[in-house]
Amino acid sequence: MANISIVFLIAFSLALDAFAVSVAAGSYFVKATSRQKFRLSFHFGLFQAFMPIIGWFAGAKVVNMIKDFDHWVAFLLLAAIGGKMIYDGVKGEEEKINKDISKGWSLIALSVGTSIDALAVGFSIGIMGGNIVFPSILIGVVAAAMSLIGIKAGEIFSTKFGDKMAIVGGIVLFLIGSKIVVEHLQLI
Repeated sequence: MANISIVFLIAFSLALDAFAVSVAAGSYFVKATSRQKFRLSFHFGLFQAFMPIIGWFAGAKVVNMIKDFDHWVAFLLLAAIGGKMIYDGVKGEEEKINKDISKGWSLIALSVGTSIDALAVGFSIGIMGGNIVFPSILIGVVAAAMSLIGIKAGEIFSTKFGDKMAIVGGIVLFLIGSKIVVEHLQLI
């Protein structure tokens, strides 16, 4: 795993889900505060960095125990948050102000949902006998950076399209969860 370009491509591809979720979050917030941006990007990066380490240490036993349903966990987490965003988008602006998906269980659910694939990557690196430290750091940094970019993109779309973007963001989360399930079913 010494080739930096391969590690970067892995990091980039793992961060695409975090980017898409961040676009949805940015559209949900309309104008995210610095704290919200930090919490989302930090946690997405942190979870993306630690999941490969967990996979690397866990080995085949744990990965094999959850591989049959990990895609459903990711789907349910993303669909639940997405459904809530759609509901809030339909309800209107004043309802959304009281909700902050960058805190509590929503933040954890989004972080786990976007980083489950990184668990398998860590397991693969471990099987190949590779070092996990550098790939994990790079994966986390790339995910955090792409999350910040995604939040800004979501804010821009939200400013132009208003509450409709929260609905679109919720649909995007549902579609990402569905994509995870479909990809898993194609591998069977």
